[in-house]
Amino acid sequence: MSSLGFECVNVRYGQQEALYALTEQVKPGEWLCLIGPNGAGKSSALRAVAGLVPHRGIITVDGAPLFERSPRRRAALVAYVPQTPLMPDDMTGGEYVLLGRNPFIGYFGSESKHDRALVADVLDRLDLGAFAGRRLGTLSGGERQRLVIARAVAQEAPILLLDEPTSALDIGHQQQALELVDRLRREHGLTVVSAMHDLTLAGLYADRLALLHQGHVVASGTAAHVLRPETLSEFYGVSVSVHHEPDGTVVVVPRRSLS
Repeated sequence: MSSLGFECVNVRYGQQEALYALTEQVKPGEWLCLIGPNGAGKSSALRAVAGLVPHRGIITVDGAPLFERSPRRRAALVAYVPQTPLMPDDMTGGEYVLLGRNPFIGYFGSESKHDRALVADVLDRLDLGAFAGRRLGTLSGGERQRLVIARAVAQEAPILLLDEPTSALDIGHQQQALELVDRLRREHGLTVVSAMHDLTLAGLYADRLALLHQGHVVASGTAAHVLRPETLSEFYGVSVSVHHEPDGTVVVVPRRSLS
């Protein structure tokens, strides 16, 4: 189990500041979901943790600055599911998921029986066994996205970053993928930080939400605290109804404008 900390983290692209002074502490085993409109800074925060964009401020894992870790050690600590991964068309699904084991294989080594058995188990739990021998170029966008999630799960890193992990999935596979992540979190203390547009799903699975707007955190807390009609109207510019189910689920429903 590992914690993840953001201390005044800023991300800039040229003259454009994408993320301002993000300060959050994600406890071991916690699920934090970043929400907000397009361009709010959600992906920038995740990419900073993954080492894909330069940043100011300090990102820590278990209290130690992440920049002090080698790329190989970082990959053993943090698994990242991007919005648009690079996936070679001629690679099979099984070969692609097996790449998640690279941080644990020596420079001149090869995959062990344990690595292959672990990958087979992940493929089975995500109902992807049928794609193990198929070329990625023959799969649909949703099938490929599920394999990206499988690769990250196979990495067995204590921290999992998910950038819009269900955007190309149908409702059944959305639930299947998020249920697997949630089960791994509860059974193995996985720490999860996700960026999601589906507010109902975000509130259903995450322990806490952080609402970003123009790079700033403008609301943070439980789904019941953050997902309020007036808050969503102010920062998303939409009219919604928010329903609270008896089990605590918060459902966000867009309201049609009749004007």
